[in-house]
Amino acid sequence: MTLFELDGLTQAAAVVGAVMHPTPQYCWPQLSQRAGCEVWVKHENHTPIGAFKVRGGLVYLDELQRGPGLPSGMITATRGNHGQSIPFAAARHGVPVTVLVPEGNSAEKNLAMIGWGADLVVYGQDFDMARVEAERRAAAEGLLLVPSFHPALVRGVATYAYEMFTAVRDIDTVYVPIGMGSGICAMITVRDLLGLRTEVVGVVSSEAAAMAMSLEAGKIVETNSADTFADGVACRVPMPEPFAIIQSGAARIVRVTDDAVADAMRAIYADTHNVAEGAGAAAFAALMQEREQQRGRRVAVILTGGNVDSAVLQTVLSGGTPNVA
Repeated sequence: MTLFELDGLTQAAAVVGAVMHPTPQYCWPQLSQRAGCEVWVKHENHTPIGAFKVRGGLVYLDELQRGPGLPSGMITATRGNHGQSIPFAAARHGVPVTVLVPEGNSAEKNLAMIGWGADLVVYGQDFDMARVEAERRAAAEGLLLVPSFHPALVRGVATYAYEMFTAVRDIDTVYVPIGMGSGICAMITVRDLLGLRTEVVGVVSSEAAAMAMSLEAGKIVETNSADTFADGVACRVPMPEPFAIIQSGAARIVRVTDDAVADAMRAIYADTHNVAEGAGAAAFAALMQEREQQRGRRVAVILTGGNVDSAVLQTVLSGGTPNVA
């Protein structure tokens, strides 16, 4: 399944580039020493919303404007970064957005979504319950439902992979966190469009391992819970489209514990003075788990975002692991 071609990617890069500069990718010597390989970090925590998702929203709204036209209202569900991306982009077109989040969602991400103009609604115990309610409200209220995975969203997100691959040559392996799948599917598609041989490795939480379990089973597997403080990867129900792309294009999926994610957050802060949210640190956690097989190679990790609540960060930097049970 090819979601877009190279000309669509370059057009998306122009749309994103009109709003934000390319994010940096740095090779950090202390992280490299920890991992025993050359570590490049793609800093998606340096976007206007502090996460890679902003790219998808910009291209999604641009595609609507160019094609079927802008709706009178939109609705979506999120744990936070997608829910910032859509109102950030929609506000530029004057389109109101309702965002559903689950109970106990990140307080600071909620405030950020409201700040970008979202009408925030708290519903359900987890993301997937909020997602189903968003689908119901879209039908009942005549709103455009913005899914977590859509070709235009992935094409926008893919601009981060395009930036990285054109800036850093001969990357042996790249680790990408998996939530609903737009980030890793973008990476796989760009890798293939550019004819590169880079190994793409997905990363999930051991407490939210539905995509890893699905890959192992060869079919969609749902879980009953996704109790990880890395909220960007706290998903129970994989979607068929990203599953098919990951199944055909990813080398493997690595599971990381919350303790390993907290360790990675501390390492990133100590070695780079960048703040990574849980999902944003998951890629480096996976690299550290596989450091023996990556020794001496050129490896990239995607720091997908830095939007972590102050209390969570305080717990992590004091040596603990946040408890979500």
